[in-house]
Amino acid sequence: MGMTLLYAPTSPYVRKVLVVAHETGQADDIEPVFTTANPVSENEDLDRHNPLGKIPVLLTDDGPLFDSRVICEFLASRGSDTGIFPATGRARWHALAQQALGDGLLDAALVTRYEAVMRPAALQWAGWSQAQTAKMKRAVAAMAGDLPRAPTIGAISFGCALGYLDFRFPNIDWRGGHPALADWFASFGGRSSMQLTQPRDA
Repeated sequence: MGMTLLYAPTSPYVRKVLVVAHETGQADDIEPVFTTANPVSENEDLDRHNPLGKIPVLLTDDGPLFDSRVICEFLASRGSDTGIFPATGRARWHALAQQALGDGLLDAALVTRYEAVMRPAALQWAGWSQAQTAKMKRAVAAMAGDLPRAPTIGAISFGCALGYLDFRFPNIDWRGGHPALADWFASFGGRSSMQLTQPRDA
């Protein structure tokens, strides 16, 4: 079964999917197709596959899949990988909770970026951006207290979230107060799946 991924190289959620694809040996099974997703404008082709107008979208023979969490679990299942998504028990819920934390950091980061680069300057709300930045910093602190010990979806989510901070928010010195997290990221970021999926401007 061939698959097509609607993607943009700047998206941290796309990166999550691509990291899982590499970790499970399925990257060559996926044809990436660049598309644009904008929260204030429509893209008819993208919207046809995902009515929410968001990427990533994975087109499969059985229809489109969207939301990185769904796609990642689909790829892990397709690749018979029970390490990225532990099958049952405490390990599974821990990995999923870590994924929620990483994705939550990204949610805050993306709306902050949208506020800065897409909203007209006269309408921007400093209090909003400050509150979202505080969420990001709290998330980083929580990550530092729960370092992943295996390459689960939690670890992948942490890695992609921290990588996005480096990419779009270099003013947030998340390493400064969290040396153990910085060391973890340096190690995890050295994996080939992370190196091959570095974010870049289109």
